[in-house]
Amino acid sequence: MSSSFQRWTVTEPYLDLHCALGEGPYYEEATNRLRFVDIIKKHLHTVDLSIGPKSLKTLQLDMPVGVTADIEGIDSKKKILIGGKSGMYILDRETGKYELLKRFFDSEEKDERLRSNDGAIDPQGRFWVGTMNDFWVGEPQAEGSLFRFNSDLSRKILRSSLTIPNSIGWSRDHKMLYFTHSTEKRIIAFDFDGSTGDISNERVFWQHDGNGDPDGFKMDAEGNIWQAIYGESRVLKISPQGKVIGEITYPTKCITCPVFVGTELWVTTADDHDKTKPYAGAIFKVDVGVGGLKDFKFKLEKDIPGL
Repeated sequence: MSSSFQRWTVTEPYLDLHCALGEGPYYEEATNRLRFVDIIKKHLHTVDLSIGPKSLKTLQLDMPVGVTADIEGIDSKKKILIGGKSGMYILDRETGKYELLKRFFDSEEKDERLRSNDGAIDPQGRFWVGTMNDFWVGEPQAEGSLFRFNSDLSRKILRSSLTIPNSIGWSRDHKMLYFTHSTEKRIIAFDFDGSTGDISNERVFWQHDGNGDPDGFKMDAEGNIWQAIYGESRVLKISPQGKVIGEITYPTKCITCPVFVGTELWVTTADDHDKTKPYAGAIFKVDVGVGGLKDFKFKLEKDIPGL
């Protein structure tokens, strides 16, 4: 490895929360709050970073939520978009109630075996989200898909027969879409047409050769991908050329998803069922000297009562 390879070591958590499956961290810049989910425990957690860990608030939901996003023109302190059990919903953060905007499939029966996993909003305000088998199914089968929900609530399946679809992100010039398929241990790249939302020219951008599986990622302002590796206690910094140029190591094994807060990279983690090691399911942060690309908001064309 070259001498320019960067290394960071994190030893202590910011919040030792014992999430079963912490995921979907999202930084609310306007209020300096961090929100994230626990998919297994069906929690939405929020922390005011100006106050610290003692400000943690937890909303108990009755379905697994894999990802959250803001909606353009809507106060995110009150309502946000979520990828949930059967599709895309609007969650009222004050009451915990939610409203289904659009199902993944038109039949309840087809949705029953599935739940949402990771997702993101594209530069034009469309919601991309992957589905996978719900926990009760057991070992995930190749029944997942990658969906795109448009602003008019129409939907399209871009890829099917996926097992554990994960993070989605766009290059700085918005001409490429990156997508992690955990079970294939790879980041896949596509050419992205912003005007239509279509993807083409599928190719392998980066292939992992370790024992762990690539989970969530975030893009930084320089075009690098910060890829969490579930099962290997680390996040890898991957250049736009697909080379690993940095590594953050953590004191717990199952790193799930990162998010940028200024120049700090925060991560969620999951329970690794190893009782000899602390901090499984905790939240960690480290300053990596670069910021992230901004998150886009979902553009909703249809009038929804109560919004």
